[in-house]
Amino acid sequence: MLLCCGESLIDMIPAQGTEGEAAFSPLSGGAIFNTAIALGRLGKAAGLMTGLSSDLFGKQLEAALTESGVDTGYAIRSGRPTTLAFVSLKDGHATYVFYDENTAGRMIRPEDLPALGESVSTLYFGGISLAVEPCADTYAALLTREAATRVIMIDPNIRPGFIADEARYRGRLKAMIAQSDIVKVSDEDLTWMDAGPAPIEDKARALLAAGPSLVIVTRGKEGAIALTASGVSIEVAGRPVTVVDTVGAGDTFNAGVLASLSDQGLLTKDKVASLSPDALKAALELGAQVAAITVSRAGANPPWASELGA
Repeated sequence: MLLCCGESLIDMIPAQGTEGEAAFSPLSGGAIFNTAIALGRLGKAAGLMTGLSSDLFGKQLEAALTESGVDTGYAIRSGRPTTLAFVSLKDGHATYVFYDENTAGRMIRPEDLPALGESVSTLYFGGISLAVEPCADTYAALLTREAATRVIMIDPNIRPGFIADEARYRGRLKAMIAQSDIVKVSDEDLTWMDAGPAPIEDKARALLAAGPSLVIVTRGKEGAIALTASGVSIEVAGRPVTVVDTVGAGDTFNAGVLASLSDQGLLTKDKVASLSPDALKAALELGAQVAAITVSRAGANPPWASELGA
């Protein structure tokens, strides 16, 4: 199983009411939720470990996961409310305002963490769950607990406006990256992490030197680059597509990479550390393909496996 560990929430997307007035439509979302959904739709054995509410929105999230074939057996359930993210769209790009105080997702603690079964080969972390406490410390504890025996992938998906204590966040993120096998960042994430004038490739190599076996940098329509500790360097171009919005693009890309590595039988720590150029290129290309489909339609709506030949 590919176990995604992090937030599930409701994206309140701008809409119009019946009289033309401004309104919001509640759509299931969250960076880690989106990756789990994408993996399930690609036919992978996927699960989501998240703080899941028993409220109306929590039931909506669970129904969406089940519909896409995602296992919710590792969800940590409570009666606290679901996190809400109000979305603003400008030229297809999304910005967010979060309502996250005392929520089911935020308030999980290390003592809530379940034991993991042997079927879990890979843990995926990231998103706003790494920025707010106590859940950020909980996920960091889980990563540390499991890093010796399972493949770890992290995508911080940094939202600076959501970070209350930058020094604490940076320290936690640095420690998690050092224990990870795969780190994926956007070019914007990498610039926030290292604001110096060095080229993106040099910043990626510095990140690689911090501990992971593989660093992937996505660059929007320019595609992605990947570097490995064993010296492999791969670049894939972005897919030409008419962009409706970018919600869930990176999350779906991550699912494509993990799905490809899984299909190739490469999701063990030793095999990730020795990826061939062909194997890595195939993973990046599937990531780019599924992300292109996602941005071609509204919201975080990852493709099903049956759509990939279209």
